[in-house]
Amino acid sequence: MKKIFLIGAGLSASTLINYLLENSEEHDWQLLVGDYSLETASKKINGHKNAKAIQFDVFNEEQRNKEIENSDIVISMLPARMHHLVVESCIKYKKNMVTASYVSSELKTMKEEVDKSGILILNEIGVDPGIDHMSAMRVIDSIKEKGGKIRAFRSYTGGLIAPKFDNNPWNYKFTWNPRNVVVAGQGSAAQIIVNGKYKYIPYHRLFKRVSRTEVSDYGEFEIYPNRDSLKYRKTYGLENIPTMIRGTMRRPGFSKAWNIFVQLGATDDTYTIENSENMTYREFINSFLKYDPILSVEEKICNVFNIPEDSNIMYKFRWLGVFKNTKIELKNATPAQILQKILVDKWVFEEHDRDMIVMQHKFEYELDNKYYEIISSLAFEGKDYTNTAMSSTVGLPVGIAVKMILTGKIKAKGIQVPVSKSIYKPVLEELRNYDINFTETEEEIPFPVIS
Repeated sequence: MKKIFLIGAGLSASTLINYLLENSEEHDWQLLVGDYSLETASKKINGHKNAKAIQFDVFNEEQRNKEIENSDIVISMLPARMHHLVVESCIKYKKNMVTASYVSSELKTMKEEVDKSGILILNEIGVDPGIDHMSAMRVIDSIKEKGGKIRAFRSYTGGLIAPKFDNNPWNYKFTWNPRNVVVAGQGSAAQIIVNGKYKYIPYHRLFKRVSRTEVSDYGEFEIYPNRDSLKYRKTYGLENIPTMIRGTMRRPGFSKAWNIFVQLGATDDTYTIENSENMTYREFINSFLKYDPILSVEEKICNVFNIPEDSNIMYKFRWLGVFKNTKIELKNATPAQILQKILVDKWVFEEHDRDMIVMQHKFEYELDNKYYEIISSLAFEGKDYTNTAMSSTVGLPVGIAVKMILTGKIKAKGIQVPVSKSIYKPVLEELRNYDINFTETEEEIPFPVIS
């Protein structure tokens, strides 16, 4: 019997837990699910005979060491900043670990210890990061194998509401962590390279620098750049590529309206607003605007941003209720926390709703003095409120990787991300069984004009 220890039973763990339990009989697995909330963990395993739930505190070193020592493999669905604690115990007891999170800075400092212990710490094997890496590398390797030279790579991902349930003017609902949406892009400038020229896009200009694309059967999307596209050149073996851009997908019009919140300062999370609990939404918005005893808040917004009062942007704002006299009721709150409260009440993902993951890669490459473009696209809708597209595309790759490690099909060691064929090939093949599959088009195109 193999013992799997899963730490963290939040939203993204639902499909993962189902996958592990569905495979537990065939592979003789016993699943232990640890979460700070015993109730949450217990609900997720739903009394399954091959599973047990416990209350787990990752900061309790004695408990952490005990449970990891008694396991054959560890899955961490905790926030990335906590992974190093789990890895410390994994090193001590020589246990492999899998996580969907980015490789944290703390984890990078542990590389030598991980290498010496001979274990595998497999990171970034969720959706983004994860499926994006694997699906991109599959195409990149195929181009290189036939002698092509990749000149441009653009990769976009979005967690959105499925079209049938898209019923608000923002074309958006919270299908994952609301805080991450509110503060997205803060902290550093987005970094991209275009035709060999480095471009840096500071946060206050991020939502003005949008591009557009289409995904078959799903229409048009807009893209704003992610923080650092440049670091993935080495990851993908594209160190000398002239153009590389990674971005986040939204429906058209979202970024232009969201940029108003950014320019106002409503997404700032670095200071608290005095007496915030007694303020109203209207007073919150007005607090960022110049004092004027005559003009209304709406008129001031329109004047500052040069938009008509009957514009789609103002319609979006009125629909959110930001001009209403609704009490905030959050004490010592930051602007970002207040904005999040406003949005959570309106961008609610309801029980009858279904979400969607949309992803697209665009590759341009040169071969035999001709120039080609490959467009690889994924659109995957969730099954229900629990087995969401987000939960499935995060959890299934993790679960498949765990199975491949336990059955000896993945033999890698050290701190890894899933960019080698030995990892991405079997994982992508099994994901096809769950309709997580890319459609691709390829055509010859004119040589680009470099400017």
